[in-house]
Amino acid sequence: MANVIVAFSKPEDAKNIRNILAKNGFSVASVCTSGAQAINSADELGSGIVVCGARFADMVYEELHDCLPPGVRMLLVASPGLWNGRAPEDVVCLGLPLKVHDLISTLEMMMESLVRRRRKQRLKPLERAKELLMDRNHMTETDAHRYLQKCSMDSGTNMVETAQMIMSLINR
Repeated sequence: MANVIVAFSKPEDAKNIRNILAKNGFSVASVCTSGAQAINSADELGSGIVVCGARFADMVYEELHDCLPPGVRMLLVASPGLWNGRAPEDVVCLGLPLKVHDLISTLEMMMESLVRRRRKQRLKPLERAKELLMDRNHMTETDAHRYLQKCSMDSGTNMVETAQMIMSLINR
């Protein structure tokens, strides 16, 4: 499960959200009260979800969003008047007053999306290696896949590592 960073300007809000998430099985990596703290935590983790309010003493959510690493998504919890029609496309927004069920189900959906994205990224070398084998050796996709499987089993490595090795040999 991906890590969650909770970031609200009021420490009691941050702690309440952290407690709700922890009670529902989420791994809360850090609790922050400023945008800079949230950015530092996100940089350390590299991926995950920032659950945050709209305003901090040092920045607003748009600035925080712009500073997050590519693998970190944002769940904004704020009054709809603060973000309605202005939130960046990839920011998920929940309006106040907050319902615990809405928070949990939205976070679960975002987690699933992160897992799918990671899985897709992990499989990119495999697809690229198949394409190279098909182009260079005139194999069908099935033959290229079987070749990668056999090489993987023979070398004792997983298919993604085998695909990376094949790509490095072909691209010399």
